Amino acid sequence: MAIDFVTFNRVLPLVAAARFPVLMRGRHGIGKSESVYQFAQMINLPVVERRASQMTEGDLLGMPSPEQVEVNGTSAATLRPFAWLIRACTEPVVLFIDEIDRATMEVRQGFFQLCDSRTVGDWRLHPDTVIVAAVNGGEHGSHYQVGEMDPAELDRYTCFDLAPSVEDWISYGSGNGAKAEQVSTSFQSARVAFDTFKSEQKTPVDSMIVDFIRHNPNHLEHTDAFEPNKVYPSRRSWKRFSDTCSSAGLLDDAKSNRGMIATLATAFVGLEASVAFTDFAVNYERQVTVEDIIDNGNFDKIANFGISEHTAFVDKVKNHKILKSALTPVQVQNVANWIVRLPSEVAMVLLTAIPTIGGNFGATNLVAIYGCQTDKGCKVQEYITSIV
Repeated sequence: MAIDFVTFNRVLPLVAAARFPVLMRGRHGIGKSESVYQFAQMINLPVVERRASQMTEGDLLGMPSPEQVEVNGTSAATLRPFAWLIRACTEPVVLFIDEIDRATMEVRQGFFQLCDSRTVGDWRLHPDTVIVAAVNGGEHGSHYQVGEMDPAELDRYTCFDLAPSVEDWISYGSGNGAKAEQVSTSFQSARVAFDTFKSEQKTPVDSMIVDFIRHNPNHLEHTDAFEPNKVYPSRRSWKRFSDTCSSAGLLDDAKSNRGMIATLATAFVGLEASVAFTDFAVNYERQVTVEDIIDNGNFDKIANFGISEHTAFVDKVKNHKILKSALTPVQVQNVANWIVRLPSEVAMVLLTAIPTIGGNFGATNLVAIYGCQTDKGCKVQEYITSIV
């Protein structure tokens, strides 16, 4: 059974705490490598990454050492391992083995031993080193030039088939993710609390692209059969397209940069997605900001919003740092006036989010908003009661 990244991020620390190797299986470009690096950051360990497809048997065992040792009165040669293995054996790291099902059989047998006994030759992994491997095989293996893993090889791993949802990518692109608390580098405790949070830095993916995927989820990635030599969208390619556009500021004036945006989008995500996104970008207006509503109470800008636009804007507010601090009386009044203008289901989403993302200020903000008299002649609390 395939799982999304929300579920995977909850179970990965539990398996890692028990020192068992993890195998991720899934399509290309869905974020397998990214999830490994995010996990390593959460537990404060460096990542040592090896592309098994580029390794030889010697890369595992090492090179002959010029020094010899004496064994029962006879000189014997020894092997000196490479830096990656020495590091994984002498300090705690996340050892990330990518593309292991594309490796030669000799290399796979070496990693078989590493996952089984945590040793290679005379070297043993550090007790707190975690092994995570990734492959394109499994359910989607027929689409890729990969080798099959037999039952004994798979038995050395805890296997997770990943099928991330569109919401996974939107959450990532908006700057949301899983934050682990109380996870020690020695993994003494496997209890991990996950919270939704928004980095105060720039979001990983441009908000226009996130909005496009929110409204056109079928363009996020290709899941059917692949035609040879044709460019298809993937979660990874949208991120790279976003990085390229952001560095050049192309989406700040999409109408003027239409030709360049279409050319780049075709190269990154293919013709069909490019046509749809370029049209979306040219007709996309960034005129409504969080400050327009919460600081200035300029509700004329959202007067013609439909439910999808209201939902998208609430998501933008949830991802903004403004709700992470104590709201001023003016901001409380504007939020209250805004809530009574929202569709009932969207208003409930916003009110539920305020105490969650507000941290120490969440409850205080919510109480102030609930008791606020709105410009519609009722208190927010009365409006919510009428909804219920």
